[in-house]
Amino acid sequence: MAIKLIEPPVPRDMMPKHVAVIMDGNGRWAKKRGMPRKLGHVQGAKAFRKMMIHAIEIGIEYISFYAFSTENWKRPDDEVHSIMNLMSKYLTDARTEFGDEHVRIILLGDNEAFNPELRQKFIDLENDTKDFHALTAGCCANYGSRDEIVHAAKAIARQVKDGTLQPEDITEDLISRNLYTKDMPDVDLLIRPGGEMRISNFLLWQCAYAELYFCDTLWPDFDAKEFDKAIVEYARRTRRFGGL
Repeated sequence: MAIKLIEPPVPRDMMPKHVAVIMDGNGRWAKKRGMPRKLGHVQGAKAFRKMMIHAIEIGIEYISFYAFSTENWKRPDDEVHSIMNLMSKYLTDARTEFGDEHVRIILLGDNEAFNPELRQKFIDLENDTKDFHALTAGCCANYGSRDEIVHAAKAIARQVKDGTLQPEDITEDLISRNLYTKDMPDVDLLIRPGGEMRISNFLLWQCAYAELYFCDTLWPDFDAKEFDKAIVEYARRTRRFGGL
């Protein structure tokens, strides 16, 4: 599959480097059409693929998708099973579909809760794409930001306990290097379709100074035009990072 580069919606020096996306609204999309929620996730997976392609086309360097949170395990079993099957299928297809585009795909989350087959697919895909640099795509699955920060704190505490790290040596940079996103920069633009206006325990540390973009479009209907609208809005804003 050959994906052609196109001109981005704003000058390249005004583009966000890392875009994070909360894929919200699959269930409501299906309900509006009298369909089972799991069919909304099928359509959401198609939108996910389209957004991956568009991110490559316009030259995004890093993109993270909220695929499945640590809280999503509380959903009905058949819905969770459907999401896991979709995730497994995507991982099978992704290496072939995006390998020629040199897309690196990494899991952002704890893989221990997945069944052995799915866990191994994540491991194999990460290993197969680890040297690719055209686009780094983070799949946030079994992910919760507070859980991620606890995971990092425990890793740092073990180093202190072992005597390889002094408490006074703990810095923001050290914490960042112990997060799942250690190979990615902080988020520049967070996009949430679906009409909700919250960030739902997603990349809290990494979004400290992210620009937030919310829209009413449900995720299955979110397309390249909607993505570009978010990029244009981002480019209009003045980022001060706490300064004047």
